[in-house]
Amino acid sequence: MAERNIPPAGVLADLRAVDGALYAAVAATPTPALDPALRRLSRAADRSKISLTVAAGLALVPGRPREAAVVGVTAVALASVAANLFGKRMVHRRRPDRERARVIVARQVPMPESASFPSGHTASATAFATAVGVVLPVAAVPLGALAVAVGYSRVHTGVHYPGDVAAGAVLGFAAAVAALAVVHVPLRLAGR
Repeated sequence: MAERNIPPAGVLADLRAVDGALYAAVAATPTPALDPALRRLSRAADRSKISLTVAAGLALVPGRPREAAVVGVTAVALASVAANLFGKRMVHRRRPDRERARVIVARQVPMPESASFPSGHTASATAFATAVGVVLPVAAVPLGALAVAVGYSRVHTGVHYPGDVAAGAVLGFAAAVAALAVVHVPLRLAGR
């Protein structure tokens, strides 16, 4: 059987089609019990307010919690810069058309004016959860679950495609790795 060579443009078109179909499936699924909570979560994650609030609480406790806060905030800063100053400007993906997808108005949050790809909310939440979770393992599961919920909330409220969220998660993980290398490893080597 001969292999068929699929051009990269064809693969990208297929991925966009899957991404749009997933977005439409979320929009079409009625979830009245979840809508208010996910809308509030999406808004609460604006400007990394949730992560920065958690970091402030951790910073009050000396030792590993304070170190986790520093590494987490560093990861958020790196993720935010990478997503908002580089990723969105390089890709220029349009935001989803909520009206066409019939996203329920009760779910909606204000549509950001920035490009859609990658999700900055997801990048920052993932970066924080990953970095803090490495330094303070007891926080890994709850913060990881929170990051997943933030990412999903961005699709649920209609402001991102699932692919934007997936890319944001990858970017957030990379930012956490960088923050751990820049902050955590030197602190460990210094014996703190």
